[in-house]
Amino acid sequence: MFYQAKNGQVQIGEQVMEYISFGKGARKLIMLPGLGDGLKTAKGMAIPFALLYRQFAKDFTVYVCSRKNNLPEGYTIAQMAKDQAEAMEKLGMDCADIIGVSQGGAIAQELALTYPDKVGKLILVVTFAGQNTTLQTLMEKWIEMARKEEYAKLMIDNFENSYSEGYLKKYRMFYPIITKIGKPRSFDRFIIQAQSILTHNARERLAEIFHPTLIVGGRQDKIVTVEESLQMAETIPNSELYIYEDFGHGLYEEGKDFIPRVLEFLKN
Repeated sequence: MFYQAKNGQVQIGEQVMEYISFGKGARKLIMLPGLGDGLKTAKGMAIPFALLYRQFAKDFTVYVCSRKNNLPEGYTIAQMAKDQAEAMEKLGMDCADIIGVSQGGAIAQELALTYPDKVGKLILVVTFAGQNTTLQTLMEKWIEMARKEEYAKLMIDNFENSYSEGYLKKYRMFYPIITKIGKPRSFDRFIIQAQSILTHNARERLAEIFHPTLIVGGRQDKIVTVEESLQMAETIPNSELYIYEDFGHGLYEEGKDFIPRVLEFLKN
């Protein structure tokens, strides 16, 4: 029932990493979420994720992994990748295909570069390899909102920068509800994760990624920009690129063919 969905934890040093799993396939697939993980971990989300990504459940056992619960100041994306590699070992995974979305894509890059034997196929979705003015400006604004605990402003700004106008017209009416649900007790975890984005730079090493890689970007991306996807596709040797012309950072939710497209890449 519900695609064998389970909530779990794995010990990473003195900290705990939340994860969920679902599916019964022989192949392992890890999904690494974006900066939203700084506000809410995967804890308790097994059934919703299993239903949303049920198309993966037949061929894969899927793991959605958060960052560990308590993050130290100065925690980097490279350290997040190290923790993820340790989590894979403790969960009995020698190798897995990796889907990284936004910040999760930056972690996926580091996994492929530093622990290449642990990665099969690589899917990099609306992600970045280093700094650009758009990304830096937005992260600084969100960090300031988080420091002031302006949760409603932070959520609305995230929505407005992530989705197409057609999508927003349907969902703006729910802002009063969305902005009252899920407010964290502390914004420290979000701030530390956002700061790690400001220091990430893998541009000079991307050519070392040899894994079959699918890069998915959105022409209307107001957060990382489509140029990041284009540059990664030019640099990663064994890669293919798909750009959603009408969508931005939330294309993995808006693009009806996103999951079938990823599945086709993984199975071929």
